[in-house]
Amino acid sequence: MNTKNKLLLMVTLMLAALATATIVNVGLNFREFAINAAVDKAKLTANIVKDGLTAHMVNGIMDKRKYFLDTITQNNEIKKLWIARGQNVIDQYGKGYSYENARDDIDKDVLSSGKMIKKVIENPEEVKLRITIPYIADSTAKVSCLECHSVNDGDILGAVSMEFDINSVRNASTITILKIFGINVIFIFIALLVLNYYIKPYMELFANLRDGIQKAHSGDFSHRFDTRVSGEGKEVADQINTLFHKMQETFGEIKHSLTTFVTKSNLGCSDPLYEAKIIIKELADIYKFKKTIELDDTKELVFDRIITVMQTKYDIHNFSFFEIDRTQKIREPIYISHKSYCDANVDKNVDLCRAYRTDTDIVSTDFPNLCSSCHHNENEYICIPFDINDEVSLTLNIVVDDPAKFEQISMNVTSIKNYIEAAKPVIESKILTDKLRDTTLRDGMTGIYNRRFLEQFIDKMAKQALRNETNYSVLMLDIDYFKMVNDTYGHDIGDIVIKGLAEVIKKSIRDADLAIRYGGEEFVILLNNASREGSITVAKKIHDEFNKMKFNVGGELLQKTISIGVAQFPDDANSIWKCIKFADTALYYAKEHGRNQVIEFKPEMFEGEDF
Repeated sequence: MNTKNKLLLMVTLMLAALATATIVNVGLNFREFAINAAVDKAKLTANIVKDGLTAHMVNGIMDKRKYFLDTITQNNEIKKLWIARGQNVIDQYGKGYSYENARDDIDKDVLSSGKMIKKVIENPEEVKLRITIPYIADSTAKVSCLECHSVNDGDILGAVSMEFDINSVRNASTITILKIFGINVIFIFIALLVLNYYIKPYMELFANLRDGIQKAHSGDFSHRFDTRVSGEGKEVADQINTLFHKMQETFGEIKHSLTTFVTKSNLGCSDPLYEAKIIIKELADIYKFKKTIELDDTKELVFDRIITVMQTKYDIHNFSFFEIDRTQKIREPIYISHKSYCDANVDKNVDLCRAYRTDTDIVSTDFPNLCSSCHHNENEYICIPFDINDEVSLTLNIVVDDPAKFEQISMNVTSIKNYIEAAKPVIESKILTDKLRDTTLRDGMTGIYNRRFLEQFIDKMAKQALRNETNYSVLMLDIDYFKMVNDTYGHDIGDIVIKGLAEVIKKSIRDADLAIRYGGEEFVILLNNASREGSITVAKKIHDEFNKMKFNVGGELLQKTISIGVAQFPDDANSIWKCIKFADTALYYAKEHGRNQVIEFKPEMFEGEDF
């Protein structure tokens, strides 16, 4: 039921209730009036009977009293009239005529109590009012009752009973009630017509407002409000039309503008208000994320932030995160939650990764066995590639075993990419910063770290090694008679020899080891967590490989040798700087004792000031 019908029904019920109350009140008043009128007439008649009987007794014509009573009953309204003698009168004068005895319990009650009783007797055919009034002895009357009766003042002499026909009152009240009812029905009908005429335009406006608001709730502000209402109602409709027009333009522009900040937002909703709310919330989160990572020192910390977002914001815990060197076509894991589902060969040949090769998102549900390099064990997966610059890319691999969870993550892929998009300039900046810092810490000719790097990080490395209970083997090496090369062939040839030694060193050590050009033709190598035997083996390998190298100098083949000193941290000293000094001492010992050899430091080699 619509609002208009509800309102009309409510008004109808209220008017009907008012009409019913009026009719009931009129009916009751009619009834009460008829009864009161009959009671007044009965009292008057009772007085007439009393006075008449008194007169008959005084005049000694009591034998004529029946005629007197019959004359009274000839009144059309008094259907019956009879008298009942009290016990005092019976005792004095006898029972009298048969019609002068108590006929029913009402007569008896009145004779006993001395109080008037009235009773309405109603049936479908007629309505009667029975009234019985007591006859009380009164010595103060004009003719004292005590003169003729042997009673006391106030004793009950008898009772007068009458029946009145009030059927005409019921008929009159019924006709009146029907008239009132008809008038009320006509009034209600006219009132509803008038009410409907005046409220219909307002109800149409209300329905129009409801439809427009429903559309606005779903983001459609194109609805326009037309109304037949004039005055304030018309003003309200015009103002809402203006408001909706502005909102349609404003929120459309806001949505368009926001989507330029959050790319390809996948909200699955056409409500611009809801979309704006979600986009603004995401923009705020991304802004806070970006402000945070901008203050991080390294790209590794930025990667940690991305991992945290994956785990906390998106509730994704089974995923792998890789950094790809696009130049060398290799990748390094940034984070692997459990295990990598990719083929191990992908790390060395990133072109085997379909996401990287095609630069598109790979969703396993798109096609069976979509990526042949991904061993997902029947789980679904999503691989997302992301280019940082021409040299570096990122790949995110998410594995899911729950279809509902997979659907949720698929919906969040765009949002995840928004975070990485926001992180892109920061990551690129960190990579550039690392490059610049790496440039200042590397030897420009050989590409390995320089002495500045050693001076900047050596103490930190030593503390970490002591804390983790790891060790370093320190190798100090020098090209034998190198000054002769520069003096004989020039510095260009000397540089070629130094670069040759650097290449041998880089090929002979692990990624965890460090090679530093200490100065001139001197190099320091820090072998991470290597045993004494292992460090000697690496030193001899470098020694032998360099000795095999031949340098073409104007058609002449040049071969050189190196000497290497070896010391152990922390076995030989609790400071890496001391170990470097001890390795240098062993190197000096090797040169003093024939050169072209690997010598391990012994305490007895060192004779000098105490460190």
